[in-house]
Amino acid sequence: MAFSSLDDVLAFAIEREEEAAALYRSVAAEARTESLRLLLGDLEAEERAHKALLEKFRAGAAVPSAGSKVLDLKLTDALAADSADPAGSAQDVLILAARKEARAAELYARLAASASTDEMRSLFDYLAGQELRHKFRLENEYEAHVLKED
Repeated sequence: MAFSSLDDVLAFAIEREEEAAALYRSVAAEARTESLRLLLGDLEAEERAHKALLEKFRAGAAVPSAGSKVLDLKLTDALAADSADPAGSAQDVLILAARKEARAAELYARLAASASTDEMRSLFDYLAGQELRHKFRLENEYEAHVLKED
């Protein structure tokens, strides 16, 4: 995937954030527990905030640095959900969401590696970091609610 301008990059990223927010909204509506519904609602709000931030960049605001690295717990990397149903168990929803965030981070990291300008690279690095933060949050929830000790 090649982009000819920063505006193309931003349009792509804005679309991805819209898709992610819509996904979290639909999954939250089907969630079995209130705590999962709240978590997914928070993630939807974060995706909408990312979209608003990207729109500011598109209007001329400076692209932030990627920030500090996020610890990757890798709890869900080798897991498969029993069901892809948004109304599935909390475990399945958390696995699916964390895997989605991991794929988004990987995409942005690949795009950063092939970016044609420093500004595009910075933006993709920033976006990859944001997606990894979401994965971290989901894996923390997974650890707290699925892997809790007997």
